[in-house]
Amino acid sequence: MPSMPHRNRCRGMTLIEALVWIAVFVMVMLALTTSVLYFYRTSNYAIQQASAISSAQRGIEALMKIVREASYASNGAYPVAEIATSSLTFYADADSDAAIERVHYYLQNNTLMKGVLDPSGDPPAYSGAEATSTISENLRNTALGVSLFTYYNKSGVQISDYTRIADVRFVSVVIYVDVDPGKTPTPIFLRSSAAMRNLVGK
Repeated sequence: MPSMPHRNRCRGMTLIEALVWIAVFVMVMLALTTSVLYFYRTSNYAIQQASAISSAQRGIEALMKIVREASYASNGAYPVAEIATSSLTFYADADSDAAIERVHYYLQNNTLMKGVLDPSGDPPAYSGAEATSTISENLRNTALGVSLFTYYNKSGVQISDYTRIADVRFVSVVIYVDVDPGKTPTPIFLRSSAAMRNLVGK
């Protein structure tokens, strides 16, 4: 008796198999999307942090350069006008012209600001509003309770009485930078110091 021809039986997916395949596909896509988003956020934070640190470094370098050149004002006022933990006001040639400007560095809402006031009149006087500019952002000194400025006399002893402006010979700046305190790593610490050349030795 001749044998019956063999038939290939092709069966499609059952409903359960289709649901399982869809569930696996969705989980894989969710994992992939989460990984991509995490990588993007991490990279974005690293770029922002690096930019903030670079900006802070440039700001400190410029600040220290002007501090070194502190000199008597155009009206004869003493080189140092005011000192505090979060602000410093002194006289210096801030823009390479013939006049001596009143320079004011201060911390405002986690931002290091610079104010410059040109003398006017004859005899010269310092009055009116400062021309302000942003030096560095994302500073965490206030939250961490860290002084922005520290001052020392000619013997290297730290000055705690901020009325003794005539004793200031050296200025130290400390900055903690962090674009997002809620993320690791911890804030980056930057420090620099400078001597007021026109006062050293007096």
